[in-house]
Amino acid sequence: MTTDRNLFFCASLLIFLGVLMSYSLSTYTTVVLYHYGEFHFFIRQLVSAIMGIIIMWGLSRVDPSKWFSRLGFFLLFVPSLLIVGMFFLPESLSSSAGGAKRWIRLGFFSLAPLEFLKIGFTFFLAWSLSRTFVAKEKANVKEELITFVPYSFVFVALAIGVGILQNDLGQIVLLGAVLAVLLVFSGGSAHLFGLIVSGAFAISVLAIVTSEHRILRLKLWWSNLQNSLFTLLPDKLANALRISDLPESYQVFHAGNAMHNGGLLGQGLGLGQIKLGFLSEVHTDMVLAGIAEEWGFLGLCVCFILFSVMIVLIFRIANRLKEPKYSLFCVGVVLLISFSLVINAFGVGGIFPVKGLAVPFLSYGGSSLLANCIAIGLVLSLARYIKG
Repeated sequence: MTTDRNLFFCASLLIFLGVLMSYSLSTYTTVVLYHYGEFHFFIRQLVSAIMGIIIMWGLSRVDPSKWFSRLGFFLLFVPSLLIVGMFFLPESLSSSAGGAKRWIRLGFFSLAPLEFLKIGFTFFLAWSLSRTFVAKEKANVKEELITFVPYSFVFVALAIGVGILQNDLGQIVLLGAVLAVLLVFSGGSAHLFGLIVSGAFAISVLAIVTSEHRILRLKLWWSNLQNSLFTLLPDKLANALRISDLPESYQVFHAGNAMHNGGLLGQGLGLGQIKLGFLSEVHTDMVLAGIAEEWGFLGLCVCFILFSVMIVLIFRIANRLKEPKYSLFCVGVVLLISFSLVINAFGVGGIFPVKGLAVPFLSYGGSSLLANCIAIGLVLSLARYIKG
């Protein structure tokens, strides 16, 4: 099989596993909490999966020289307008989470514009960086910083919009990481990367200390992490450094129990206990914990192997593309997928604070699934462009 067919097969297999887990992990939530039929979330995710695979296949057939930029700018501007427009929509047409409107209700389907904006922003970075950093030689860090200034304004505007209108720091961190690493791939120096990371860290600290909700999340994270870290230290030193009376992370505690219960081979599909009210919506952000309990460590390894294969295949396509904007877009898609996976996995494991980022293809959510299918479909179209 060729690289593009392998990529399509790999993505489709992850989508199938996600649909399977959307049923296995959501039955308690569906029936007990929302009083729907037990197949409610399964059917919704199945419909999204079928649509996603069709879109992925359809995009793989388009000519990127004609449609790539058009689709990219569409995914940049339309979701941006929808995010702003959602602020003015009545509750009957929008759904809220965390005090912010994040979904537009479209009958059977709810649309999260931010998921599609991430693909559009990645396209914008690839398109723009290929015309600045790749195309021009920078003699020193000062020239690089001057070139970077417009990107900083764009990102700050995006961060303010997402932060205020969506109240979603996790997505800002994700997009900032994609921007910083893509700069390196486009020819930016290590000094510039270090300056950007330092600035991003300072802004993140400011965003945390000005929000009681984020401070609480940080305390929950440290409560779990210090228990793990201090077991490696002598008792006297650990007791001296320990901060007492911290709240314990409910999510991470039960996620850890799920992974412990799963062991090597798991409890079996549908036989996990974590979904029975301990983590009521485990099929979304905590899907990795659910997989670990029902499929065990080996099942979790299979998922990570599939993601690794997907990343390698996309890198192969990127390496064979001659136009910088195409190769940078492929790298950007890899960064979106890998950073989302790592941030989520580290959050479930208690290494990072829980950020609420979905696991690509596996977490329940039609918008996230469709956006990722669009991204893979565009990469497949670029692979076809190589053949042509």
